[in-house]
Amino acid sequence: MASNTLKEHLPHVQDMYKEYFLDYASYVITDRAVPHLADGLKPVQRRILHSLREEEDGRFHKVANIIGQTMKYHPHGDAAIGDALVNLGQKDLLIDTQGNWGDPMTGDSAAAARYIECKLSKFALDVAFNPATTTWQRSYDGRNLEPVLLPMKFPLVLAQGAEGIAVGLATKIVPHNFCELIEACIAVLKKEKFKLRPDFPTGGLVDVSNYNDGQSGGKLKVRAKIIEVDNKTLAITQIPYGTTTGSLIESIVTANDKGKIKIKRIEDKTAANVDVVIHLPPGADPEKQIDALYAFTDCETSISPNCCVIFENKPVFLGVSELLELSVQNTVKLLKLELEIKKQDLSEKWHFKSLEKIFIEERIYRQIEKCETWEAIIETIDKGLRPFRKQFVRDVTVEDITRLTEIRIKRISRFDAFKADEEMIALQKEIGETEKSLKGLTRYAVGYYENLLAKYGKDRGRKTKISRFDEIDASEVILSNLKVYMDRENGFVGTSVRDGEMIGADFSAMDEVIAFKEDGTFAVTKVGDKNFVGNKILYAAKFSRTDEQTVYNMLYRDGRGGNLMVKRFQVGGITRDKQYDLTKGSAQSKVWFLEVQPAKISDKVIIHLVPQPRIKTEVPLNFEDFEVKGRGTNGNIVTQHAVKRVERKTKLPEPPEDKGKK
Repeated sequence: MASNTLKEHLPHVQDMYKEYFLDYASYVITDRAVPHLADGLKPVQRRILHSLREEEDGRFHKVANIIGQTMKYHPHGDAAIGDALVNLGQKDLLIDTQGNWGDPMTGDSAAAARYIECKLSKFALDVAFNPATTTWQRSYDGRNLEPVLLPMKFPLVLAQGAEGIAVGLATKIVPHNFCELIEACIAVLKKEKFKLRPDFPTGGLVDVSNYNDGQSGGKLKVRAKIIEVDNKTLAITQIPYGTTTGSLIESIVTANDKGKIKIKRIEDKTAANVDVVIHLPPGADPEKQIDALYAFTDCETSISPNCCVIFENKPVFLGVSELLELSVQNTVKLLKLELEIKKQDLSEKWHFKSLEKIFIEERIYRQIEKCETWEAIIETIDKGLRPFRKQFVRDVTVEDITRLTEIRIKRISRFDAFKADEEMIALQKEIGETEKSLKGLTRYAVGYYENLLAKYGKDRGRKTKISRFDEIDASEVILSNLKVYMDRENGFVGTSVRDGEMIGADFSAMDEVIAFKEDGTFAVTKVGDKNFVGNKILYAAKFSRTDEQTVYNMLYRDGRGGNLMVKRFQVGGITRDKQYDLTKGSAQSKVWFLEVQPAKISDKVIIHLVPQPRIKTEVPLNFEDFEVKGRGTNGNIVTQHAVKRVERKTKLPEPPEDKGKK
């Protein structure tokens, strides 16, 4: 019975969990991780700014207090709010800060929330708030009103950048230059071409050749600014975006420990500006060391942008150019709405000024002295205003008449008709200018952006230099001074193999080692501290994947008591750390002889057989008599008899003497 009940309810439970997951995924995407296109903010950022606006009085507020105020709107706790607030403050755009707010350059964290203070910047007050154009909603507990979106009249998300991971998608928008963004907005309105390029607060250099307009699939290369102080000293004065001086120094020390670069010591003198000093050892080439720093440390990093924002209640992937155009359209829409509201307010002021003037000049207020009821008062005033209705911008309402009854006698007695006319003329002029702005909305929007640029663009020049990076061949700049050893019996190769036999002193951390074992297998591994390649190593050496000259000559026994085989082969197309078999794969196969020679030089050997009646005990063999084939071939049979030993017959020719040396 219980089993039947479970089967009946299982489909319902499955459907319920599907709905729950979709609800959760939708919430994380739209209400936590991804910024909205219209105001460029995530919900927590929006709620922080709204709380700051509520508390705005021109003075600084304790961050702890602002966190507490924001908790009325944000249901995720004080830690998330505090981190988001510090992050906004470090952007140096919407929030003015006071106290120790940390340093994104060094990675230092901010002081506790009770010690630091903040307030909205003048820029934020100008571009991000207008209650009249804001759509409001109830907070999560229903007690307060919060904005659905802030009426942001600036492409904030492109200026600040954004990063977030949601369910099934992520966003990474890099920051752009404040002034260049405004100039691009003006270009959009004037229907001119524009191009957006990232600009990072950390400075440095950036290669935008593969930016792809900020869309997925693009890639930015960012570099530190490295200065050659003298032949023994380098200085890093700007760091790549996404790194800190601490992480950068750690990557340099790690590369030095691994033998990829060579430095004497490193000092961090960073204060107000980045200043990391690298001391080089005697004889080092500064230019080569700079290339090595870019090749092997975080002095050069890559950023993969992915511009994703919320638009029309769903995530969309856009290019930064399209995002800017949509932001400009939103700003124009908000400016139009502000002008329409302003015109309406001015018209209402002019309308009431007209009512007030007629009410006082025509002495309509005296006609209500004998009225005994409120209805009679309203009717009397309405009757007195009827002859002048054509002068008004709209019909007279009960609310208008009620406001007239609230005028004090003192104001009536001091009424100045000339001054009232001047005020009405000024209102009419302002209404005319507003209507003119509405008719020339594009021109008005251009002026708005130009005013922003003139007012806030000072000291916001480009910090990151646009450059084209040449590819650095890591093999040319890496140090080749590592000593690599091998432990034949136990099968280890590396720089830290104790009591090992040295196979070379000119290895680099990028090199690979090839090792052949007695059982007829071989493997290729990268140079490391201690890598296991297999027991009983016969031969190990530096391996080059581009080497087309080296030929391996090998004699092996195929299995226990099998034939002696000869093969000549080259090694290419291998996978690192994979074991390859050079024999037929028979159990207990054994390599009797292995030598490594350039392709045009081979050797001769004498194969000594175990003495048996009526057979020669010595078999000469010249490797030149056999073709060089692929390493997967089995080879040729040399003898079926048991082998005692193999002896080299000739020596290699001596290298030609260099006559230029004495």
